[in-house]
Amino acid sequence: MQNSPLQKKPTYSIEAVDNALQLLQLLRDGGSLRLKDAASELGVAPSTAHRLLAMLVYRGFAVQDESRRYVPGPAMGAGPAGVSWTRLLRELARPHMELLCSRVNESVNLMIRVGTKVRFLDTVESTNALRVGDRQGTVLPANKASGGKAMLAELEPAMLDQLFRSQNAEIGGDSIPDEEFPAFVRELDTIRSNGFAANFEGTEEGISALGMALHNRKGDVVGAISVATPVARFRKLFDAGLVGVMLETRRQLEIDIAANPAEPV
Repeated sequence: MQNSPLQKKPTYSIEAVDNALQLLQLLRDGGSLRLKDAASELGVAPSTAHRLLAMLVYRGFAVQDESRRYVPGPAMGAGPAGVSWTRLLRELARPHMELLCSRVNESVNLMIRVGTKVRFLDTVESTNALRVGDRQGTVLPANKASGGKAMLAELEPAMLDQLFRSQNAEIGGDSIPDEEFPAFVRELDTIRSNGFAANFEGTEEGISALGMALHNRKGDVVGAISVATPVARFRKLFDAGLVGVMLETRRQLEIDIAANPAEPV
């Protein structure tokens, strides 16, 4: 179970196609992209990255702004995250994610919430043969993912209604039925009280996860981290002190977020 059937990377993938798709994910999740950063992310020469980006521009998936940065174009199906600090958040979180992964030997994810969805910005995979694979770029319902639920738990009731009970929510397919909404609110109350959220096969069969929201110095939610594991190992991991280890990781990461002059706001 290195990856689920839906998430497994094909062994026959064409490198240029895969690189182009990664660029689309970076544009979507970051909102903008410099040529040198694109080359660095893909591990290719700037000339190669330029050719790929030129094709995305030609097809309408990217445009260049006045500073020569690439931003999502009109053909981009999913809107960008709408925030310019996702790269910074990834950079700040990565060492903490690597340390957490080494301590629990399970895959660690970083995500942000965009409306009713969460977008995975980064993953540090465990070394277990049976593990949860890389989810970078994946988009999932926020009310199903552990990190998403942890972030939703800190919203005001009026915002929850707008996200999941409004006409727009119904049109977008995100609405939660009236008979299910009270139980959802009670779950969020419990999450807020406990300080963490759990996902038991809510997004993927055979996978469980524990998530916690991340905050800036003002206490605003800026993202979430989660530890994902095959469901058979979750209880043992939880009983071994997973919550405490994650709380310490969050504390240290939030110190770095607060100390950064360009912290997410």
